[in-house]
Amino acid sequence: MATASKTTSASSKSSSRTRSTAKKAKPAIAEFDKDQELHAYREMLLIRRFEEKAGQLYGMGLIGGFCHLYIGQEAVVVGMQMAKKDGDQMITGYRDHGHMLAMDLDPKGVMAELTGRRGGLSKGKGGSMHMFSKEKHFYGGHGIVGAQVSLGTGLGFANKYRENGNVAMAFFGDGASNQGQVYESFNMAELWKLPVVYVVENNKYGMGTSVARASATTDLSQRGASFNIPGKQVDGMDVRAVMAASAEALQWCRDGKGPYILEMSTYRYRGHSMSDPAKYRSKDEVQKMRTEHDPIEQVRVRLLEKNWATEDDLKAIDKDVRARVAEAAEFAQTDPEPDASELYTDILL
Repeated sequence: MATASKTTSASSKSSSRTRSTAKKAKPAIAEFDKDQELHAYREMLLIRRFEEKAGQLYGMGLIGGFCHLYIGQEAVVVGMQMAKKDGDQMITGYRDHGHMLAMDLDPKGVMAELTGRRGGLSKGKGGSMHMFSKEKHFYGGHGIVGAQVSLGTGLGFANKYRENGNVAMAFFGDGASNQGQVYESFNMAELWKLPVVYVVENNKYGMGTSVARASATTDLSQRGASFNIPGKQVDGMDVRAVMAASAEALQWCRDGKGPYILEMSTYRYRGHSMSDPAKYRSKDEVQKMRTEHDPIEQVRVRLLEKNWATEDDLKAIDKDVRARVAEAAEFAQTDPEPDASELYTDILL
């Protein structure tokens, strides 16, 4: 019995050291080749231009309800998209347009949903915060703060049950990280070793409150420590850092080791929503992030410095992206509104 006890103890210590190492090691920076840099540039630029246009349409009164823009945070979802495999799922909160575009959903369908049109991804009935695509493994868009964390854990459960090798990625913000259901989900995921990567998009402000004023501990990557879930802080403004950390976390889950937490340190340039004047932070703070840490500009500089693209090449990409966004905006304004009968479809009684 004593021998067995010592063996168990040694095994426990070894497991603890493994997780401790996973917690403390800094994520690597992926070395991108030319194609990867160009892909990241184009995908992030599409999100940026799409969100700028969405902001314009909202200002014109063509988008109703709430509208939360992703401008500044593009590297998070694009870096994770570059690390994932076909079949992996994404689920997020109400700041969801960028996630859908990264999952290769048609910009026309996304924009048409914003304007409440028939061709929208939720037939014009979900709006900005509630869009889905089972085909592309995107499970929303959720308006209830933190709700997607429990649902994402359920996706992980389904993956393990089906033994399909897929991983669920549940995105939520620093504000949602204080919700109770998040910790219930952490407990279940670790207990059952579910393949879920919890992605905390820490953009520094939950609505208008600084994370330092709302969270007793601001290292959100360690929020799963009491459940023995490893986590890392990642430069969420550098798409290479995001991809490297994401690849490691996704592999951890695929190896059957349970969930993983990634805290993406990022920043939103616009207000919490379109109705937020963002007076709780200085213009200098925002400008400093734009000037020194912009995720798209970082890729642009590398492409030029390595002679992988010229200014004319990048202008051509921007022109093409703007044309796609303009086409989406035109469709979103001319597509018919849903028929009144749609009020009674897709309803569970």
